Amino acid sequence: MEGGGERAAEAEEYHCHDFEWEDLRAEVEANPAFSYHLSPFPTTVGTPETPPPPPPSEAWTSFHRRHTCGKFFKERRYLLKEFPELLNSKDSAKVLEVGCGNGSTVVPILRSSPSTTVYACDCSKETLEKANEIVCSTKGVEVKDRFHPFLLDASKETFPDWLFCKSCRSPCSSNCNMIEEYPAFLRDNPCCVDGVDFITMIFTLSAIPFDNMLATLERCVSVLKPGGLVLFRDYGLYDMTMLRFLPHQRVGFREYMRSDGTLSYFFTLDTVRELFHASGLLELELGYCCVISVNRKKGKKMQRVWVHGKFQKP
Repeated sequence: MEGGGERAAEAEEYHCHDFEWEDLRAEVEANPAFSYHLSPFPTTVGTPETPPPPPPSEAWTSFHRRHTCGKFFKERRYLLKEFPELLNSKDSAKVLEVGCGNGSTVVPILRSSPSTTVYACDCSKETLEKANEIVCSTKGVEVKDRFHPFLLDASKETFPDWLFCKSCRSPCSSNCNMIEEYPAFLRDNPCCVDGVDFITMIFTLSAIPFDNMLATLERCVSVLKPGGLVLFRDYGLYDMTMLRFLPHQRVGFREYMRSDGTLSYFFTLDTVRELFHASGLLELELGYCCVISVNRKKGKKMQRVWVHGKFQKP
């Protein structure tokens, strides 16, 4: 699950403020053409004849098939500047990438430290296989015993016990027994990897139905070590992408569906704060990243809004 679109230069991806979000808000809310984005969403929509959207795995597989070429995705080197904790972490840090998509977040993390291990999940098997191919073929990245992709829909499924088993979460319990479903890299160890130090959620939460977001975060928190961090970046309210959606693409308040069935939600800081606090995390940093990106082909300036946050497990 990925997003973010094209940028004119890598520098545009950094956490900067080319404009004030409040100024954009005033501009959008004063424009009658955007009024449908602001109106309450009706409690009943559609008709019995309306076909249901495809399952998330199928929708995201289709999405990534259409964008396997070109510059839609780039290696997210900016993450190491946005989240220097990944560089300054202790030896043998463990990172869980939720919704890894094509692996554009995984590569810079693996490159940043030869002792970091990344566990990456996605709901689409085909996309996961493509990510594995990209990561393993990237020059300058040693992946042996350091990259472990696995199939999982974080919006619906519980993370496997081999990440952080129930026995290890209880100080009075002994190690759990080995089971066949455990991955090969754990077969010499009858327990688990003892939780992760970091969870990266980069344009992932917005692709999950809003009603499932809190439960998804709670599942993520369950495999995070005490003191561990969730590093978050996603779409902000009034981002250019949101303003391009048409009225019939609304499926909820600030929630939209593309023609391929993939979802996109647009966050305010308050919404992010409420979700992460409710999941048991402490806010360390939270703000809008407001960037003017230039479409060189069309000569248009685009106002991009992302939410950038860091949260810690007590």
